[in-house]
Amino acid sequence: MVKQKLVLIGNGMAGIRCLEEILKIEKNAFEITVFGSENHPNYDRIQLSKVLQGDTAIEDITLNDWNWYEQNNILLHSGETVTRIDTEKQIVISDKNREVAYDKLILATGSVPFILPLPGADKEGVTAFRNIEDCEKMIEYSKKYKKAAVIGGGLLGLEAARGLLNLGMEVDVIHLADYLMERQLDEAAANLLRKELEKQGMNFLLRKQTQEIIGENRVEGLRFSDGEEIKADLVVMAVGIKPNTSIAIESGIPVNRGILVNDYMETEISNVFAVGECAEHRGMVYGLVAPLYEQGKALAGKICSIDVKPYEGTVLSTKLKVSGVDVFSAGIINEDEQTKVIKEFNDWKGTYKKILIQDDKISGSVLFGDTKEGTKLLSLINKGANVSEYLEKDESNDAGVSFVASLPNDEIICGCNGVTKGDIVNAIETQGLTNIDEVKGCTNASRSCGGCKPLVADILELTLGDEFSKANQKEAICSCTTLSRDEVVTAIRNMNLKTTREVMNVLEWNTIDGCSKCKPALNYYLGMIYPLEYEDEKESRFVNERLHANIQKDGTFSVVPRMYGGVTNPEQLRKIADVAEKYDVKLLKVTGGQRIDMFGIEKEDLPKVWAELDMPSGYAYGKTLRTVKTCVGAEFCRFGTQDSIGLGIALEKKFERISTPHKFKMAVSACPRNCAESGIKDLGVVGVDGGYQIYVGGNGGTDLRAADLLCKVKTSEEVIEITGAYFQYYRETGIYLERTSKWVERMGLDHIRSVMEDDRKRLELNIRLDEALTVAQEPWKEIVESERLQKELFEKVKIPVTVE
Repeated sequence: MVKQKLVLIGNGMAGIRCLEEILKIEKNAFEITVFGSENHPNYDRIQLSKVLQGDTAIEDITLNDWNWYEQNNILLHSGETVTRIDTEKQIVISDKNREVAYDKLILATGSVPFILPLPGADKEGVTAFRNIEDCEKMIEYSKKYKKAAVIGGGLLGLEAARGLLNLGMEVDVIHLADYLMERQLDEAAANLLRKELEKQGMNFLLRKQTQEIIGENRVEGLRFSDGEEIKADLVVMAVGIKPNTSIAIESGIPVNRGILVNDYMETEISNVFAVGECAEHRGMVYGLVAPLYEQGKALAGKICSIDVKPYEGTVLSTKLKVSGVDVFSAGIINEDEQTKVIKEFNDWKGTYKKILIQDDKISGSVLFGDTKEGTKLLSLINKGANVSEYLEKDESNDAGVSFVASLPNDEIICGCNGVTKGDIVNAIETQGLTNIDEVKGCTNASRSCGGCKPLVADILELTLGDEFSKANQKEAICSCTTLSRDEVVTAIRNMNLKTTREVMNVLEWNTIDGCSKCKPALNYYLGMIYPLEYEDEKESRFVNERLHANIQKDGTFSVVPRMYGGVTNPEQLRKIADVAEKYDVKLLKVTGGQRIDMFGIEKEDLPKVWAELDMPSGYAYGKTLRTVKTCVGAEFCRFGTQDSIGLGIALEKKFERISTPHKFKMAVSACPRNCAESGIKDLGVVGVDGGYQIYVGGNGGTDLRAADLLCKVKTSEEVIEITGAYFQYYRETGIYLERTSKWVERMGLDHIRSVMEDDRKRLELNIRLDEALTVAQEPWKEIVESERLQKELFEKVKIPVTVE
C-alpha cells in the first residue's frame, strides 16, 4: 500500500494534536512531514508564563519531544518556514528552498501577536509575549533593567506582568478598558482580581491609551494620549492576537478574518485543510485550546475517510489560574434587561459567583476564587438547562460522583485537551486503568493545567465502584510509567536494579528509551541510592549538565566559575579577564549568587576555557548546590555578629558537586539585617548574638516563599551538622525536580524538624551524606574531560536543548 503524503504547516498544539488523532486512526497510512518555524518540538504555549516566571524549564512544557517524531516516522523540519504553496501542483516551498509534495495539506499556522502601530514600536526593548524567544528576551532584559510596562490587561498581559515581577522588575500594566480581562470577566470579578494582583506588586493604569513609545534608540518610557508619561526599560505588547493567514492569502486560499473552513475543516481548495487559531469556522476564530482540539478530531476523521462527528462550534469558556487566582467564565458574562442573575459574594473567603439566566435557562456564569462548579455550569449552559436543575444541587458526600454520573458521554471533561467523559470511561474499562496518572497517560486528560483532576477522580470512582481506591491516586514520575517516585525508589532498592535501562525493562516502562523527564530522574535516584557503585550516565543528564555550561539562545554557552562564598582574589580575576579577552567573551555579568558569568563562549572552546581558568565550576546549570551567598560579616561590618564568610565558604566546600533533586541555594547572613537574603533560600543561616538561626524552604523564584525557622544552634559546627542532615534528608525523600519550598510543604515542617532533632537519625543521615561526598568531591581536573572526549560529545549533541 502506497502511503499518502501528508504535510502539516505549523508545529503547534492544534496541528500536532490533529496528527495524534490521525495516528490513532491510521498509524501507517501517511508519510508525514511537519514544518515548524521555531527551533523546538511541540510545546504547551499555555505554560509559557511558567517559563517566564523562572522555575519551569522548556522540557517541562514540551508535549511531544524529539523522540516522538522519530518513533512515529514524522519528518520534522524545525526552524523552517513554508513561504509558498502551489495548490495546483500540490507542493509546498520553504524559506530554505525545500520543496515537498503533498496529497493532503493541513494549515495550522496559528496566530501572531498584534503589535500596536505606535511611534517607537520598533525601538530596542519592545517585545511581544508569544513564544519561547520572547520569554528569553524578557528574562535577559530583567537582568539589566528594572522598569517594565505591559500594554494590555487581558490574560496574556497579566501572565507577562506576573513573570516580570518574579524576575525582579517593577511592572506597570496599561489597559484601555475600564477593568481587566473584560472579555472573560464582569466588572465585579475584574475588580476583585485587580485588588489581588495589586497586593502582589502590579500597578495598573486603566482607561489609558498609549500614544508613543519614547526614547532614543531604545525604550525609555511611554507617553499617553492624556499627556501623562511613565518610565520604562522594557515594553511588552499583549493587546491580542490575529490569525496567521499570510501564507494562505499569498497562495490563493480564501480568507476572511481567518482561513475559511467548513464543519470538517476543509478550505475551499481541494485537499487543503486548516485547523486551530488560523481557521475561521462559521464566522468564529477560536483562541482557546478545547475548540482547537475538537476541530482536530473532526479533521482527523475526514482525512482518514471515516464517519466522524462534524465540528459545529463551541460555547466559549475560560477556566484558569491568573497569578495564583482561580477564575472561570462561560457563555454570557454581562447581564441586560432580559437577564436575571444569581449572585454570591463572600468577602471573607474572597469568592464571587454570578449565574446568568435567560428564559429560565442558564446562559452564562462568572466565578472568582472558587471555580469547582465551573465544569458543571458549563455543562448546564451547553445543554440549555433550566435553572431549577442547578438549584437542585446534591449536597451529599458523593456530590462529585453524582454530578459526573449525570453528564453525557460526549461532555468535555478536560478542556485543555478535548477529552470527553466517554473517552475516559472507555479507557478505564478497556485498559484497566485505576488512577489519575494512568488516565492521563492513556487519554491526555489533566495533561496540561491539571484543573480537571478532581473530575477525573470522580469518573474513576464512578466507573470502578468498590474497586476504586483513593489511596491509589498517586502521581507517576512521567507518562512512561504508572509508578510513583516512592514505588520506583523502593523497587530499585528491593530488586537491586543498577542502571536506568534495567529499571525501565524490569519495571515495564511504556517506552523503550524513556523520556526527557524520567531518564534524568532515574539517573538521580540510582546515584542517590548507590553513591559508591553507580556510574553516572552522562547521556541521561540535561545537555547543560553534560557540557558544564549553560546554552544560550544563539547557540553559544555561558561559563560560571565557582567563587566560594562570593569571595575572589586578584589571581582569579586575572584568569577570568585573560580568558574573556582570548575567547572574545561577549558579556561578563556579576550574578545574584556573587559570581561572574561569562557569556558567548563557543562550544568547541569550552574544554580550553575550563583548562585555562583552572577553577571549579559553579554548577550554575546543575541540580546540586549552586551558591552560598554571604555578607561581609563581623570582621568588616559594624552590625555583624558572626563570621558569615568563613561559615559560607565552609558550607560551600563541603556540599559542592553532590546531586540533589533540584537546584539548592544557601546563604549566610551575619546578623538579622539579612543582607545575604537568607530568608528566601533553600537553606539560610542568620547570625544572632550567641549563635545562629537556620531557615529552610525559601524560594525567591516563581512561587515566592519565605523560609521557615527550622532551629537555633550555638556553634558553626552545629550549623554544618544540621545542614548536612537536612541536605541528605531532602536528597533521600525529594521528588526529582521538586524544589525544597514544595518539599517542605509536602513533608511538613514539624515532621522535618522532628527528624533533625533526633540525634540518631541526624547522625545516620550525615554518615550517608559523607559516603556520597567521597564520590562527589573529586578533583576538578578529573571532572573536566579531555578535549577529544568533549569534541565527541559535542558531535552527539546535535539539537541544543535549553534548560533552566
